[in-house]
Amino acid sequence: MIDDQHPKIEFGKTGVLLINLGTPDSTKWWDIRKYLKEFLSDRRVIEVNPIVWQIILNLFILTFRPSKTAHAYKKIWLKDRNESPLLYFTRSQANKLSGRIGKENIIVDFAMRYGNPSIKSKMNKLKNEGCENIIILPLYPQYAAATTATVCDEVYRSLMAMRWQPSLQIISHYDSHALYIDALVKSLEKKINELNWDPDLIISSYHGIPKSYFDKGDPYHCYCHKTTRLMREKFSKIEIQTTFQSRFGPQEWLKPYTDKTLETLPKKGVKNLLVICPGFASDCVETLEEINIQGRDSFMESGGKNFDLVPCLNDNEDHINLFENLVKKFL
Repeated sequence: MIDDQHPKIEFGKTGVLLINLGTPDSTKWWDIRKYLKEFLSDRRVIEVNPIVWQIILNLFILTFRPSKTAHAYKKIWLKDRNESPLLYFTRSQANKLSGRIGKENIIVDFAMRYGNPSIKSKMNKLKNEGCENIIILPLYPQYAAATTATVCDEVYRSLMAMRWQPSLQIISHYDSHALYIDALVKSLEKKINELNWDPDLIISSYHGIPKSYFDKGDPYHCYCHKTTRLMREKFSKIEIQTTFQSRFGPQEWLKPYTDKTLETLPKKGVKNLLVICPGFASDCVETLEEINIQGRDSFMESGGKNFDLVPCLNDNEDHINLFENLVKKFL
């Protein structure tokens, strides 16, 4: 009699959740504003007095910045699919990884830290489908508090609302993983073989963080330089330099700045430049618009002759091999 009254519960499965930064739902002003509000309200992203920051954010930034951000997204938006490249590639990564390891008892899915699909919705979905174990793979090769840690925060908040919590494994970084480095070097070599000119220099551009975060002990800066060093050890034909992009606000960020570097390189005799962005798992507004449009224009207007961008690893086979290797040890 008791068994008949017990609610049916799914169990015995393992979930694998790929988590990327996020994307607005569209290029409309309100969707951009909604996305920016969630992103810039994160206390790990903006480490200033929250009361003062909310005044600045709501009165000024969310009034003026959405138009500028929307303009950038419109340049790279996949109009035929009505979605961002980041969403397209993250979904494809999850689908391809599922094709490798997905079984009746292993479910692979994806979520976004900001925007949709949310971490909370996908954590609940995996739990309801019977996942007693969930493996989290934040798509940030180099750990930072403003990226990987805030993914963990949101995952933990989701668990706090669950009466029956699954066990959890988080893959916190893979900046020096052999398959990751090999994939980056292969992508470099592939792009160079496609060019009809020889690069004078390769810039390895990573998303920046405020220098104050580094001073407080964030390891991100070290992880980025480690990735570049390991790339150099595998690929020594052309010099590779590390720079940092996407700074926001008046404070000092990690240097050297990518945009300032692109402006000054032609004056130093670097006329043919190739850029790679190892910190981004998928092409997005930071790589496609900030680097390949704004950065290209800046370099060429400063006297450059040739410029190109190495695509992110996206959903290529080497990248899926890496994800499979990272996840399998916890299955």
